[in-house]
Amino acid sequence: MAVEGKIRPIVLAAIVRPSDHALLVFRGYNSRQAQHFYRPLGGGIEFGETSQQALQREILEELGVAVRPVRKLATLESIFMHEGVPGHEIVIVWLAEFIDPALYLEEALPYTEGDHQSVAIWVNPARLQAQGIPLYPVGLTELLQGV
Repeated sequence: MAVEGKIRPIVLAAIVRPSDHALLVFRGYNSRQAQHFYRPLGGGIEFGETSQQALQREILEELGVAVRPVRKLATLESIFMHEGVPGHEIVIVWLAEFIDPALYLEEALPYTEGDHQSVAIWVNPARLQAQGIPLYPVGLTELLQGV
């Protein structure tokens, strides 16, 4: 969630399904651009919390399951407009894996963010890119090549 005039540090979980290298994401919508987009799960890093701790907390809050951080992939900077509000995020992307491997067999996983409930789904980043569908933050698709 963008906070106008503030730079927000966030962490995102790149959870990649071993069988087909699909990425777990949520589907968002920007009504100002009339466009759907996708983004991995994650959220804000709280004061005094490491990005690794934030990753585990955020996924537990959103999916109700535990993940194991594998390795930090990169730090990206994301400057964007969402619903007419400018946003600026410093994004730490972690490759993460489910503690319970049975979760990779699920086609959709229910998730909660605040009071919003939806499902997280598996997508192929290269296919999204080929179809012109955004995967945020910008640069994530290239970052995930070879993971």
